[in-house]
Amino acid sequence: MAVLPIRIMGDAGLHSPAAPVDEITDEIRTLVADMFDTMDAAPGVGLAAPQVGVSLRIYTYGYQDDDGGPWRGVIINPELWMRPIEPGAPDPEEESEGCLSFPGERFPLRRSDEVLVTGSDLDGNPVRIEVTGWRARIMQHEYDHLDGILYLDRLDDGEWKTVQKLARKRGWGVTGQSWTPGVDDIDA
Repeated sequence: MAVLPIRIMGDAGLHSPAAPVDEITDEIRTLVADMFDTMDAAPGVGLAAPQVGVSLRIYTYGYQDDDGGPWRGVIINPELWMRPIEPGAPDPEEESEGCLSFPGERFPLRRSDEVLVTGSDLDGNPVRIEVTGWRARIMQHEYDHLDGILYLDRLDDGEWKTVQKLARKRGWGVTGQSWTPGVDDIDA
């Protein structure tokens, strides 16, 4: 398959809601395989189709933790339900995340600790995932991409100002910016 260029913050496609997948075709299967290759090459723990320039409601995920080995899959046309977020400031050590569309940086963000995601897999079979902790964070992060939201959009004002300074310094924040894992020298 192929490693695809990943769009960077500011690209119009990252800031628009994605369309539902009407039918799982060979083109969709190829896209998903390419998304896994791209996610793995980056390396990342999730990748949404809008991040590779395809405005469809699809995301891949892959993570291995101490709770039981590899956890990997794809969700097409997901729906997300989450427990209300606990009030308070995020713990920078435990609640920071990064994004392949703003590579090389991490910022603290409070997320719900428990989610339920439903949708379908690549064969059209129903998917139901109930997760907590870091896995719940991944599901929320990728789902946000499908609604045109970057995690950076959820940061407090102080962190947002830092994001804007970094984006200006790197020439990001405009449509057409991307990086390709394994080709471009960016630390995701």
